[in-house]
Parts: sequence; structure tokens; C-alpha cells
Amino acid sequence: MEASAAQHHAQTFTLVSPGGMVKGDIRLSSAGVLVYSVAVYGESVVEESELGITVDGVCLGSEVRIEGGSVAEIRETYPTRGCHTQAVNHCFQLTAAIRHVPSDTVWTLMARCYDDGFAFRYVIPGEAGAGSRLVGGEASSWTMPAGSSVWYFERDNGWKLKSYAGEWLKVPAERLHEVSGQGPVQGTPLVYDLAGGDGRRVRYAAVMEAALSDYSGMRIEAQEGRRLRANFTEGENGFEVAGTIVTPWRVVLVSPDLDGLVNSDLLTNLNPAPSPELFADTGYIRPGRSVWRWWSLGTGTPEEERRMIDCAQELGFEYTTIDEGWERWDDPWGSLRELTAYAAERGIGVFVWKRSKEINHPADGWASIRSFFRKVKEAGCAGLKVDFIDCEDKASIDFEVNALRIAAELKLMINFHGISKPTGESRTYPNEISREGIRGLELNKMKEGPIPAFHNAALPFTRFVAGHGDYTPVGFTNPGATTWAHQLATAVLFTSPLQVIAENPEVLLRDQRVAPALELLKAIPSVWDETRVLPVSDIARLAVMARRSGQVWFLAALNGTGKAMTVELELAPLLGDVRWGGVQVLSPTPEVLERRELRREPGDGAIRIALQPADGWVAMITPN
Repeated sequence: MEASAAQHHAQTFTLVSPGGMVKGDIRLSSAGVLVYSVAVYGESVVEESELGITVDGVCLGSEVRIEGGSVAEIRETYPTRGCHTQAVNHCFQLTAAIRHVPSDTVWTLMARCYDDGFAFRYVIPGEAGAGSRLVGGEASSWTMPAGSSVWYFERDNGWKLKSYAGEWLKVPAERLHEVSGQGPVQGTPLVYDLAGGDGRRVRYAAVMEAALSDYSGMRIEAQEGRRLRANFTEGENGFEVAGTIVTPWRVVLVSPDLDGLVNSDLLTNLNPAPSPELFADTGYIRPGRSVWRWWSLGTGTPEEERRMIDCAQELGFEYTTIDEGWERWDDPWGSLRELTAYAAERGIGVFVWKRSKEINHPADGWASIRSFFRKVKEAGCAGLKVDFIDCEDKASIDFEVNALRIAAELKLMINFHGISKPTGESRTYPNEISREGIRGLELNKMKEGPIPAFHNAALPFTRFVAGHGDYTPVGFTNPGATTWAHQLATAVLFTSPLQVIAENPEVLLRDQRVAPALELLKAIPSVWDETRVLPVSDIARLAVMARRSGQVWFLAALNGTGKAMTVELELAPLLGDVRWGGVQVLSPTPEVLERRELRREPGDGAIRIALQPADGWVAMITPN
């Protein structure tokens, strides 16, 4: 190992990131408990916090010795999708042997230090076929800095941690344990604004998990003293794991600005590469836009869904999504085959809905999943929308992973709904084309809704930091207290390789009020070559991004406030001091879209955009 990467002194390891920005210290406390801390540029981000896991009633993080370890450098690139096209995975990885003295158990603590974060996991050896062991919980914790505030999602009912569909709110870190009517347990990510410390070089931190597989999904119990502790659905009952226990990575992502939060590949970096055998052929995995009838009109008859395919073709979209209700057609499978054949002639793929509980049966090697998915494949579908998982206990995670694996064997894509957060698994299973786990536009149809503008202006810097999200954007006919330009901007700012557009496509194509935005709406892609967060952005108040596809830049802004504002955008640092031109779409009044030309000559200054309350703005420009 390089001296700059790690140092080992007796019962202490210090791990430093490749660029020297992030440092993680792992050591034994005076009480013989395994602890760690994280600093960035010498500034504390995670104060001394406990490590450990309980297996078969034994806490393996206390009464331990560190018996040495090794450090290796990881340096690779791989294709990714969403904010950009290539990810860089560069870190130093520690593999340390930990002996639990009373039981004489030796297990492995792994840690990785990146220039944008620190992560750790536990590996408890076991033998295949020796039966399962009970994981009773973890001591994994994070003590966050004083004076910081935290963004968390709130849904004040029993669906909060089933659906992860809460509004994003901000609270002082000292109060997180007491603010929710649902108790102190929160979902991830938790996004911290560290601005309370004057002069900090690192502004943001996010607590998350990565590579969730063969384990229960981690929630966070907020405790007094700004402390967070790992929490699991199974609670005191624990959950069983067979063979070697490999926990997901416990992660703190750090960034000096919002651009670093949005563009981080930390979660996918912590996931294994896809299996070369399972994904020898990835040609079937195609990002794109989908029409969708359910949000505006409900699932239709076969003939009405055929009309959706015609609309997808006219819009230039790649997919249609047939939602709940198709299985009640008179001849569901025959009608589905006819629809997919009709769609294939027009270059359109079909996603079809399925309730997870009807196929969530592990018997006979998940035969229930395999049987249904095979029928979907034989019917000619491109993928499935698997819904209402509504839990992240180990049994639910096992279902999700096996659904992805079996779908990959059959060359099918998956869009999960009614599900918890992503953990970067789309690297290992690139056929996961999107997932919900977000408070999306369907809430505008519910009594809990509609979605407020501040939630939308927070999402790019909170939930979407964890990965893709099927929010189903663009709802002109039911926009809540937002403008139509605000709705349009969400299609640019919200990342989902399968971008399911909520609005009735007949409205998009025929309503003259939408006509000023139609050309632009047809052109917005679902994945991007490059993403830049502009410095004027401020979580929940104002979200502004520039996103490039080929040579074309799309710019979008969301006003999350109830006040009008004028925003100056200095684009020369982004595009260069060159001539460029394009179009912009704005809302002079809430339910009006207006298209205007947008031009710039070399030497021109910043452009100014006027945003009404809860407004938005979108531009499509090409440098000459």
C-alpha cells in the first residue's frame, strides 16, 4: 500500500482518498469498541461513531482487536446512464481483520475512501450449507456535525417507509429524532447542509446505503445528539442470512456544492459490475420515454391502449406503459400479444404492470416469477412495471433481486413501483431501468396531494442523489399549485432512464395550449451525456440545471417558492463565449405556455429569466 493511502498504528487505521480530500479513521475506543470518524479537508463530517453487527446474539463490534489489514487501490471506469455516460471508480479500499475476543470469531471490516465519500461494510464468514444465522441489527452509526441541518422526507402515515413517497422537508440536525409523527425512524438518503460551520470547504453530506442484496434494507433511527443509527424493518426479531454475511455498504457522500451531489457515482461505484454471463447481451436495455394512460384516464380497453401506441409514435416516444387493469380484459394475453405486435410495427416497446404479491413466492426457485415473466416475454413485451412491494425487509429485497435476475435471463427490463430507495443496484442489474421510491405526480390525484413546488425544487438534490426515480413528470391538466412551465421543467430536471410522462398524450398532441412546448417536449431525452448544476441553485427554493444530449443543451429551472424571482444565468463558463441560439418555453400565467426565441452573441452577458411563484422555465439551445 502507498503511505498516502493508509497508515496503521497498533489499533488504528487511517484511510485517505486518492486526492487527499477525505480521511477516515478507524480505531478502538478506550472501552474496546470499534469506532470511526470522517473528515474532509480536515473538517469533521462524521464525529466519532460506533461500528459493529450483532450475529446470533453476539455484538461483534465490541471486545475486539484489530489484527491488521491491507489496502488496495481501485481504479476503473464503466458506462453509466442518467446524469452522464461514464463513471469513474477511484478509491483506496481497506480490508481489516477484526477478532471478537470472547467468541474468538475473526471477521472482516471493509472500508473505502473516495474523494467524494467514505463507506464501510462487514463480512462475517460462514459456510455454504451450514444453515442460516440471525442478524440482530447493527451498531453502525453516524454522528453529524453541530449546527448542520438535514433534509428528510415526511409522509405522516403508515405508508412513509413502505413507499418512500414523502415530501422533502428541512430541520436542524439536533431535532431530527423528534420531528416526525411516525417516530424517529427515517428513510435514506438523509441530506445534510453543513453550512452552519462558517468557512467550511465541504457544504453537503448524504447518508445512504449501497449494494443492497441478501440483506434487509437499512433505515435510520435518529437519536439525540445528532446521532443516527442503522435500523431494520424486522426490529428485535432480526433476519436470517445463509452462508457468509456480507452487509451492504454504509455510506456518507460529501460534496462542496450541489453539482457534486448530483453528479456523484458513489453508490454505483460501490456495487459489483454486471455479470458477463447474465448481461452478455444488453441490446434490449434501451432508455426512452413512455406514454401512459393511467394518470389521466385510467387503464383503457385494448383499443384505447392501441391509441396510446399511435400517440407514442406521433410523439417520437419509445414506449407505452399498460397499467393495472389489463389482466381483467376478456382475453388479456391474446389482446396483449396483438398490442405488442402492433407496437413493434411502429418501433414502440410495451411495459406491462404486475402486482408483486401475486408472484412473490420463493418456492421452486421463484417459479412464480419465472412463469409470469416468461408469458410476458412470449407476449412480446419489452419490460414490466412491478408494483406494491411496500417493504424493504430481507424477504422483499430477495424478491427484487430475483425479479431482476430472472428478467435479465429473459431479456426484460424492470420498473419497480411501491418500493424503497435505490442503492446503486442498476450497475449490477442494468435492466432496472427505473424505480419509484419517490413522491411523484400520482399524489396530485390523491387526497394527500397535490405536490407543492418546494418538493419538486428539492428533489434533484435529495431523493435523486440516490439514483433514478420514476416520478412520472408533466401533468398539465392536474398541476397542483404550479405553473405549466414548472411541470414541463420536471421532465428535464428529474432523472429516469425510463421517463414515463404522466399527461394524456392526446392533450400533449391536440391541446393548443400545449402547442408552444410540443417541439421541445418531443426532443427531451431520458438520459444525458453531461449534467451541470448552476450555482444559483438552492435546495427547495430554486433548482437550475444545464443538461447536454449530443450537441444540444437543455436548461431548466424550478421556482420552489411562493414568490416571483428574477434569475441571472451566466452561461459563458458552460458553453464558452460563442454564438448560440434556441428556444425557451415559459408561463406568463399559470396555465399558459409561451415559446420565445433565445439568442446570444459573443460578448453578451448573462441571460435573465423571470419566474412567477411556483414557476418553471425550459430552454433548448445549440452552440454554433
